[in-house]
Amino acid sequence: MEVLFTFVPRENQQERLLAEFPEVNFRFLYKNKSFLPTADIVVTYGEDLTAEDIESAENLKWIMVASAGIEKMPHDAIEDKGIIVSNVKGIHKTPMAESVLAHLLALKRALPFIYRNQRNGEWNRKTKSSELAGSTAVLLGPGAIGSEIGRLLQAFGVRTIGCNRSGKKAPHMDDMVSFEKVLDVLPEADIVISVLPSTAETYHLLKKEHFRAMKEDTIFMNFGRGDLVEDQVMLEALKTGEIGHAVLDVFEEEPLPADHPYWKMDNVIISPHVSSHSGKYVERALDVFIPNLHAWIKGDTSPSNPVDMKRGY
Repeated sequence: MEVLFTFVPRENQQERLLAEFPEVNFRFLYKNKSFLPTADIVVTYGEDLTAEDIESAENLKWIMVASAGIEKMPHDAIEDKGIIVSNVKGIHKTPMAESVLAHLLALKRALPFIYRNQRNGEWNRKTKSSELAGSTAVLLGPGAIGSEIGRLLQAFGVRTIGCNRSGKKAPHMDDMVSFEKVLDVLPEADIVISVLPSTAETYHLLKKEHFRAMKEDTIFMNFGRGDLVEDQVMLEALKTGEIGHAVLDVFEEEPLPADHPYWKMDNVIISPHVSSHSGKYVERALDVFIPNLHAWIKGDTSPSNPVDMKRGY
């Protein structure tokens, strides 16, 4: 059996795989797909496979995506060949939840103001600090990541309202609504956080009327995918003061162009799609992959976290 990694794990992580699976021929090659024609399994971040690659992969049966997002993959080509796809849904919840809380606490406790004054050598106690406690947060996409964010927010005394396709209950949400009902709860929100994936249903889901429904001091945070909001809609909401602040980890165009207005806006924090980064990322991905590979070798071709290529998640 051949397993091709299109990224290179650390040496100790490679040794872990080699020791646990002596019967498997592993290839650890950074963006080198020369072994695709003979690979049975491919482990990838999901951004480096093309339809031509899938066509050349004669033996490929399973693609393990070491990421949650699959929007850049050649869906039709993969589906046509009946290749099984799974991802590592859930491993991002700790670093992403911590990133969200870090940004929120920084804004509420006026850390940017404090740091700026330190650089300028200015003793200024007019911080205009506020608190998380007693606020209300609307979380778009209360899955593994959103629920962990909700758990931490509740610990700070924040009321959480989850929003998903069905409106069905989710962990660590005080209330739930469906996408169709989100306009009803946005006027209550002090914080709006999205961790939604990119799908046909979530594409430009938030429109002008959604931002008009928010409070003037609402903090909007997008940690899911940039195509949730059309860029001009986001800009208009920020420029006209329909919302107070935006923390953006994802954008419609990445990297964000150097001449984009966001760079010079005081009410925007730009995070260059790094909220899930962690030194433990690949380690956690292998914790998902290794049990699935053991099961695969024994004939179980149903890995955990299967992805429906038609739905996009």
